[in-house]
Amino acid sequence: MVRKLFSIGLTLGLSLGLAACGGGSDRGADAAKDTGVSAALTFAAANFDPNAIAKQLFGAMKAGSAQPPAPYGSYAKGCVAGAVQLPETGPTWQAMRLSRNRNWAHPETVAFVQRLSRAAAAQPGWKGLYIGDMSQPRGGPMLTGHRSHQIGLDADIWMLPPARLNLSAAERENISSISMRRANGAYVNDKWTPQHMAVLKAAASDPAVARIFVFAGAKVQMCKDATGDRSWLNKIRPWYGHHYHFHVRLLCPKGASGCVNQAPPPPGDGCAEAETWVRNILNPPPPDPDAPPPKPRREYVLADLPSQCASVLSSQ
Repeated sequence: MVRKLFSIGLTLGLSLGLAACGGGSDRGADAAKDTGVSAALTFAAANFDPNAIAKQLFGAMKAGSAQPPAPYGSYAKGCVAGAVQLPETGPTWQAMRLSRNRNWAHPETVAFVQRLSRAAAAQPGWKGLYIGDMSQPRGGPMLTGHRSHQIGLDADIWMLPPARLNLSAAERENISSISMRRANGAYVNDKWTPQHMAVLKAAASDPAVARIFVFAGAKVQMCKDATGDRSWLNKIRPWYGHHYHFHVRLLCPKGASGCVNQAPPPPGDGCAEAETWVRNILNPPPPDPDAPPPKPRREYVLADLPSQCASVLSSQ
């Protein structure tokens, strides 16, 4: 891990400079009453360069921190203390892509994944679940891929029904999930089954779950097929991609004062919104000629993250 020692004067100057040029406010930082200055000071005091690219440091961590479990910040800007590792193989699950070392999460997320895998194993033709990316050992921005998955409360669940749960490490690197979409995600394809819906319903019905991201065609299909109580559909949210896996996001654990929940979904089953997504896939609206060009995303530096992440990085 690359660290730099700073004199008090240099630390203050660098901290103020970061505060002046930092990008926009973040709800997680606001809720934790963090500022660019205080975060920069905290990281510098812990002998970290506040201007270091955050993903380089968090991506280098090999194990969780020796701290009580706690998520800090928001799903796309934060870290997690005391993360635990989902065992690579269990009675009803296997963690995939082990080389990524992303089968870490808050203990409540690991417990949820195990619960859901047992529900999946009760479905015909399913031995359990293949689990994709969760978080890095200490959360934080990832070297590649996801913008979220930073506080140990996100998990990707493969759409591929496991036929067996004794895949070798090499097989887990090479096997692929299967796509459920047709017509760019407007509809499900012939791989979609009632069992997929049952697993998604079980996940959405879990009180620990905040929302689930899946492609729009799957949401619309479940809206058509759901009977009885439809309240669980509220948590199923259409989003880009998410046809090889669905993405489960948990609520902040009770008492996690440094964790910021995403705003809850609007009331209702959300089916009309999903149908709008489908119409826009099939008949894309013309681009707005007056829309400003998208701004390039700036890489997060340590000072962008909650100040608690300094102790998460420095913990043994």
